[in-house]
Amino acid sequence: MILSLILGLIILVISLIFNNLPNFSKYSKTLRIAAIGVILVGIFLSSFRQINAGFVGVKSLFGSIQSTPLQSGLHIVNPLLDVTQIDVRTQNYTMSGVHNEGEVQGDDAIRVLTADGLEVTIDLTVLFKVVASETPNLLKVIGGDFKDKIVRPICRTKIRDNAVYYEAIALYSTRRDEFQTRIYNSIESDFKKRGLILEQLLIRNISLPAAVRKSIEEKISAEQDAQKMQFVLQKEKQEAERKRVEAQGIADYQRIINTGLTDQQLQYEAIKAQLEIAKSPNAKVIIMGKGNSPIILDGK
Repeated sequence: MILSLILGLIILVISLIFNNLPNFSKYSKTLRIAAIGVILVGIFLSSFRQINAGFVGVKSLFGSIQSTPLQSGLHIVNPLLDVTQIDVRTQNYTMSGVHNEGEVQGDDAIRVLTADGLEVTIDLTVLFKVVASETPNLLKVIGGDFKDKIVRPICRTKIRDNAVYYEAIALYSTRRDEFQTRIYNSIESDFKKRGLILEQLLIRNISLPAAVRKSIEEKISAEQDAQKMQFVLQKEKQEAERKRVEAQGIADYQRIINTGLTDQQLQYEAIKAQLEIAKSPNAKVIIMGKGNSPIILDGK
């Protein structure tokens, strides 16, 4: 609309100049009509405002913000209104130590002190969205740069405030989920007061000091060695048990044999062996006498 007004005024000024020039006065009326037409077209087109999908429009008239936002779609409004579109879709704000990964270039990780006085570095991603009905107040009180004024400082402050209740190793391992839930609840309440909804908070990485990491690695290595030794000892115990059972079986077998064999049984087994020898084509067996040692004569 502003461009149309400026263009219309320029044409109108030219028409007035032409009106004072004898050779161009005949064009003066035409230029005045064109100027008025340009201004009217500009006013007409400015009465239509399109709000993109996923956005709402906040109306302001001469700096005064109106309380009812425009939803997505085409609207007919006062051509003098200024409409600011605000994204109400899910947005994310990342603070990371990796270059070019977060909203701020360079190392933007959050450094906190834990209960045991160690410095821990945390990479964080916040998923949030703006409450559509609260956009006029958000724009009035905070402005369009609410990410830098609200999201970033609140997240960094709440993480530092809550990290002091945890030791570094617990924060890294056993109590990480508890820590994440705690700061989520803390940030969520502050966001609600300012017209923001916290959807999810992701602790993407927790980096411990080098000395702490080394001690953790040594502890894990020692635990693995202990588990390995326990496995070896268990295997040796099982092998010893196997040998004991085997020896017990042999002893039981020998006892049964010693107690179960009689002279008649032994004589019967000897006769069976002699019959097998007699059937062999390589020898002839002649049994002489009644003793325990028969005479075997080779008949070849």
